[in-house]
Amino acid sequence: MSQPPQFSLEFFPPKTSEGVAKLRAARRELALLEPAFCSVTYGAGGSTREGTLATVLEIRDEGMVGAPHISCIGSTREGIREVLARYRDHGIHHVVALRGDLPSGSGDAGDFRHANELVGFIRDETGDWFQIDVAAYPECHPQARSPQEDLANFKRKIDAGANSAITQYFFNADAYWNFVDACALGGIDVPIVPGIMPIWGYTKLARFSDACGAEIPRWIRRRLEGYGDDVASIRAFGLDVVTRMCAGLLERGAPGLHFYTLNQAGLTAAIWRRLGLKQTRA
Repeated sequence: MSQPPQFSLEFFPPKTSEGVAKLRAARRELALLEPAFCSVTYGAGGSTREGTLATVLEIRDEGMVGAPHISCIGSTREGIREVLARYRDHGIHHVVALRGDLPSGSGDAGDFRHANELVGFIRDETGDWFQIDVAAYPECHPQARSPQEDLANFKRKIDAGANSAITQYFFNADAYWNFVDACALGGIDVPIVPGIMPIWGYTKLARFSDACGAEIPRWIRRRLEGYGDDVASIRAFGLDVVTRMCAGLLERGAPGLHFYTLNQAGLTAAIWRRLGLKQTRA
């Protein structure tokens, strides 16, 4: 029997006291949605390690489940072992395992080259203590030489012991379903949860999407460009586009949705309400 869809949120550790206060306010609003868990990102080379853990513990104190990211590039086995031990000491059972990026100016890749090595190391060190999510790229990882190579890399992460995956955000649902079909043909049988990016603005979204390989379909890009500096129209149009896509994903059987909140509540909460998902009253 299939499991009901799970809905989750992603935050990043704030760097200022003002950012901490804004994130706490956003979480108070988003807690009413009763997410299954909240993941917290981990900066290049572990640069936000302390902030990641502190944010996860705050999330838990607020009555939600926190799932820290852990990235391995630029790290040593002993360093990752220490991080895992700290997470276990705090009773954390859910992590998002990623290759990650090297800090700017660093040339030392460390003891790990790929995320499957990190997943295997976590399993070797901790057994079944952690639920491990990994990343998936429906439109192909920008550094992969081909979709076939990217799929093989993804399978290695699953074979190493990952339980499920969260995708890079996308705006073309066909790319997600084609990827899911390819995974099934390749013998990959884990939940692959769509990553959802609310559209807050156009310029930064376009720049980031170009860098990470997330395609903005031409018709969406042209409409967003046409609104110029009219932020309200951009957000209203984006809300319609993303909500329709999410509804279609759920209707076809997606195992859930993972919202990249950018530490803001408004649009994620609006999409959630439009979809008619469970929420509590303030």
